[in-house]
Amino acid sequence: MQNILTNGHSKDLPYLQPVASSKRLGSVIGKTHPLSAPSSPAVGQRMNISLFSTRNAFQPANASTDQPREQSLFVSKRVIHSSATQCKGPRRKATQRRHSTPRNATRYSLYTQGMQSSVRPAKHNVRAVGAPTQTSTPTSVRTQPASTAISAASGPLVTTGKAEELAVITVRKVHAAARSVHQAAQRTAATVCHAAAKVHDRWRAFTNLKPVRKFIDIAKMLYGLWRKRMKFSYAFYTVVFMLLTSAEVIFLQWGMCSEPEYADDAQIDNTTKIMQSVAGQLTKFVSQMWLEQKYVFLINFVGLGLVYLALIFITNRFWIATIIFGTVMTAYGVANSIKVQLRNEPIIPADLTFVSGGDTGSIMSFIPKASEALVNGAIQVLLWFLLICVILFVFDGRRRFIHCSWRHPIANVKNIVGNVCRILAAVLSVVLLGSYTVGLSTPDSWSYSWATDMGYRPELWNSLMDAQNNGPATTFLSLTKVKAMDKPENYSQKTMEQIAERYSAAAETINQNRGSELTDSTVILVLSESFSDPTRVPGVSFSIDPMPNIRTIKNFTTSGLMLSPGYGGGTANIEYQALTGMNLANFNDSLIVPYQQLVPNQSDPYSFNQIWTQKYGESATTAVHPFQQSMYLRNIDYKKFKFSYLYTCDSEEPLTHTGTIDRSPYVSDSEAYQNVLDLINEQKDSDKSQFLQLVTMQNHTPYGDYYDNNEFVEADTSENISDSERNDINTYAKGVNYTDQETADFLNQLNQIDKPITVIFYGDHLPGIYSTANKDANNKVTLHETDYFIWSNNASASHDTKLDQSETAYTSSNYFMAMAAEHMNAKVSPFLAMLTELHQEVPAMSRVITSSGGIGQGHATYLDRDGNTIDTKHLSKKVKQLLADYKLVQYDQTSGKNYLKDLKFTQVP
Repeated sequence: MQNILTNGHSKDLPYLQPVASSKRLGSVIGKTHPLSAPSSPAVGQRMNISLFSTRNAFQPANASTDQPREQSLFVSKRVIHSSATQCKGPRRKATQRRHSTPRNATRYSLYTQGMQSSVRPAKHNVRAVGAPTQTSTPTSVRTQPASTAISAASGPLVTTGKAEELAVITVRKVHAAARSVHQAAQRTAATVCHAAAKVHDRWRAFTNLKPVRKFIDIAKMLYGLWRKRMKFSYAFYTVVFMLLTSAEVIFLQWGMCSEPEYADDAQIDNTTKIMQSVAGQLTKFVSQMWLEQKYVFLINFVGLGLVYLALIFITNRFWIATIIFGTVMTAYGVANSIKVQLRNEPIIPADLTFVSGGDTGSIMSFIPKASEALVNGAIQVLLWFLLICVILFVFDGRRRFIHCSWRHPIANVKNIVGNVCRILAAVLSVVLLGSYTVGLSTPDSWSYSWATDMGYRPELWNSLMDAQNNGPATTFLSLTKVKAMDKPENYSQKTMEQIAERYSAAAETINQNRGSELTDSTVILVLSESFSDPTRVPGVSFSIDPMPNIRTIKNFTTSGLMLSPGYGGGTANIEYQALTGMNLANFNDSLIVPYQQLVPNQSDPYSFNQIWTQKYGESATTAVHPFQQSMYLRNIDYKKFKFSYLYTCDSEEPLTHTGTIDRSPYVSDSEAYQNVLDLINEQKDSDKSQFLQLVTMQNHTPYGDYYDNNEFVEADTSENISDSERNDINTYAKGVNYTDQETADFLNQLNQIDKPITVIFYGDHLPGIYSTANKDANNKVTLHETDYFIWSNNASASHDTKLDQSETAYTSSNYFMAMAAEHMNAKVSPFLAMLTELHQEVPAMSRVITSSGGIGQGHATYLDRDGNTIDTKHLSKKVKQLLADYKLVQYDQTSGKNYLKDLKFTQVP
């Protein structure tokens, strides 16, 4: 039909015109259109059919227009809702508007999909209105009567009738479904509106009640007063700032103090007792600003004040910052006091890794019963503090400390200035705090110079004394930036090549007389938590021996005393020295815990287990620790050391044996040893040797009444100690006795294995329970000496070997592997050769500050073969050279460029 219409279009009538009725459409196609004969009047009412057609293109231009237009082309349908005919007045008009179709009603072409597929597309476009007609159709075709042309086209249209009817039926169904959805939506909306109206009516009735009206009026009145509440002045903020900061400084310092204990026959005057009491110590800490011109209190005030200011400017809420500052500082002060009681050292920044590592629960379990009252009291004080701050926050009309508006930052000058000041205050406060903190550990900085002028005298080699004399806040801030070692003046690649050459020659000399290798044997490095002989402590004695088996073992194998850098704690430091051969005495004073401050930042740290890794692969080295893997960041550090796996109670593959003794919270040594035996038995038929690291937990602090049938309660013959100290010592002695028995059993089981095995056993430090002996400065070295031995089983060639006691009586953990190589008659690397020579000249070295009569100035203690301190002023040239080389080697491996790695300095032949 499109072709017919195109070809039959008149030049004079190119546009479309509306058709008067649908009957003409029927006359065009030769049959009645389905829509032209409605089945019922109702359908007729709902149907409004508009037909459009072209003007008769087959008549002349002057033909009468009264003739029916039979060229119907388009049909449009509009549905009118039946309710529109039933309403009258304004409602009827509104209903008609709601249900009527838009002005541009949808038009349905007679050419449906089926029809279009059977009709050939037109070759010419319908020309635009007013455009000249251009067609290639012959004139004879254009001038033929319209009835003839249309009759010729009616044949194909009849064949498409069914498709046309189907299309109309589909449209009707769609409209019916749409009407159903619309009606359902109307009913739902009506229901919702009705329910909302009921709720509204009930609420209005409720609010009209007199009691309710009175309550609403009172609430409005209070809200009006609330809106008009005054803003606290900045002067009031300043007073709160000064008082809270001063209180926190004094509270932190209080945690560093302890009441003195005097002997029963001591004659102390009352004035001295008052001055040495906790109150007297705090009074001196503050009053020395006027009496001695030492402004240590002010230095700590500035440090905490900068933290407080940073919180205020960052949050821009004074009372929120006050809550955060007061809570954190109080918790820090309580934790500081407890740590001083347990380990004689304050909290340092490296300790925060315990919290970030998820060990908060483990740390809480270490709180002694004597400190529970302090914790409970602090919690009560904090609750009252929080309540007061919340009340002040509510009644303070000043929400922002500095006016600012992020929603309208440039609405006016006030907002612009406020936003700029807000940002600058936050940035500058953080920068100032960072600069002050970093500068406290840098001698040439402005903050260090200012602090020293005010009376600051750093003593970082002894963190407890530094905190007592300079304040714990200053000590903490001064340790936030750590530099492991200062670069030696002569450090260079050439210098390190000379050192490597020197000790390579020493290794060749030593190896000429040694016929075995370290990797020929399985080596087990056992760190026994807090193990030591309690009867060596002055004033402590028992009628029975708490460690008879280990005492016997020490008599028949290489053994002696180890100088420990820790007392009451510091396990990771002794462990670090034993695994790496480094010594804390060579590090800067600010580096306190290498496991937390150094190793995680190293790219390729060296440790002795790598000797077995290089020969047998990483599977040959395994570590066992029956506690949490993140303690001291061991899970990170052991990976750096190339251990294949760290078995702990919370590792992905946890330990199998985790039993305890009686009421003790820690895994027993027998269970820990069994885990090691399992690892050995897994490879007892293999030719590979192993390196196994074991860190026990049985004798860890605190020391409650854990054990049944503790015979050491009756056997305790100690004098001049308090009851609480005696109870701790008795529990500890029983734990040592258990370790003694379990270690002997462990060695007996190793003797049954037909593979060479060597055990390096040592206690890491003494427990911090000897408060009476610790008050005597002459006991400093004694309280840092623990027991050790190096033992080999029956299958080893070095079984029953005992090195010269004069050479092994005293040592430090950094020498253990060199001594084990000598005990096993094993060849050494240049690094071990250097440690061997150094051990002969300086048997023990550690970061224990001692001198005759008390703690001396410096950061290292050296012991000779008799256990006496070595005066560094009288060292021989050879010893000075060895110590200087040792320091260069340690710097190169921890802070330098690691030149020695390429020089094979640590490789064993």
